[in-house]
Amino acid sequence: MNNSPYKGFGTRAIHAGLEPDPGTGAVMTPIYQTSTYAQEAPGKHKGYEYSRTHNPTRKALEANLAAIEGGKYGLAFASGLAAIDTLLKTLNPGDEVISTNDLYGGTYRLFVRVYEKFGLRFHFVPMQQLATIEEKITEKTRLIWVETPTNPMLNVIDIEAVAQLAKSKGILLAVDNTFASPYLQQPLKLGADIVMHSATKYIGGHSDLVMGALVVNDDALAEQLYFLQNAAGAVPGPMDCFLALRGIKTLHVRMQRHCENAEKVARFLRSHPKVEKVYWPGFPDHPGHEIAKKQMRAFGGMISFTIKGDNIEEAFRAVSSFKVFTLAESLGGVESLAGHPATMTHASIPREERLKAGLSDSLIRLSVGLEDADDLINDLKQVLQ
Repeated sequence: MNNSPYKGFGTRAIHAGLEPDPGTGAVMTPIYQTSTYAQEAPGKHKGYEYSRTHNPTRKALEANLAAIEGGKYGLAFASGLAAIDTLLKTLNPGDEVISTNDLYGGTYRLFVRVYEKFGLRFHFVPMQQLATIEEKITEKTRLIWVETPTNPMLNVIDIEAVAQLAKSKGILLAVDNTFASPYLQQPLKLGADIVMHSATKYIGGHSDLVMGALVVNDDALAEQLYFLQNAAGAVPGPMDCFLALRGIKTLHVRMQRHCENAEKVARFLRSHPKVEKVYWPGFPDHPGHEIAKKQMRAFGGMISFTIKGDNIEEAFRAVSSFKVFTLAESLGGVESLAGHPATMTHASIPREERLKAGLSDSLIRLSVGLEDADDLINDLKQVLQ
């Protein structure tokens, strides 16, 4: 990638790691819908033996993922959680992980309900201040897990500062970059060791696939992860890889529109008399605004807000009344989605833990899509009335 002629993000998204099909000249990477490959003699083949191990469509996607994240090695998985699961398999019983306290409920569930019984220990802390991370570091700490912006409170964590702390202690830093996408933020360039994506979201961008990704620079870590990818086998199929490649080609232009629409929606919500609080890092008084300006290209397409009165019944009524926004899990598609994290994406986190992180029962999360902003604002007007 370092010798690539593709310097701009959009050019890399469209071209990096991709070549016309050598057999036909097809410009788009074909869907190699095959499980196995013919061999001339035992062990003598064209680089492909079995599609759990390698598949040409997945190989193209993994090269493209590495390029858009500014990394050397990309790995694709059957889901974002499969990617996290594979990373956790590099740890040993007794190892400790320090994690963002405000994070996706599925990640919390995997950490606590799956891996704690295998001897891993997890500490969940607010990471806006380095001191809260440093006080949890012990000789057993092996990994720091960061989400930024966080899901769903839109807190912003200083990746470069956490990376410096992690490196000084010999600890790996992994960043869930799902909310930002590689277009808005590139954690490897800020010192992170591992980037994770739920590629289901902005990378795919069309709500038509489920996929995860890891991107790294270190050769030994990459070799370990490739081994686990093959050994554990949670790989995506070639059709999903094709869809992800198609989505990446428009990632940069989609993210620009997501960000433009989100800013208009956030400013409307903040001006509405029935809205209590709006969480969006683009506001100058957001606690993480200056860090977001430093490490992100723009402020993203995600917004959370609460209605005055902090009433869960009112939140239920609101999310059930949308006409343009769709009440649904997930985020990052071309269509606008609304969700109620306490009962949907974050239901697996105990209520007392959610409340500690600021996630109230009345919080509504919006994934602002690519529709006309006026239609989105009018939809919010009728809901709030």
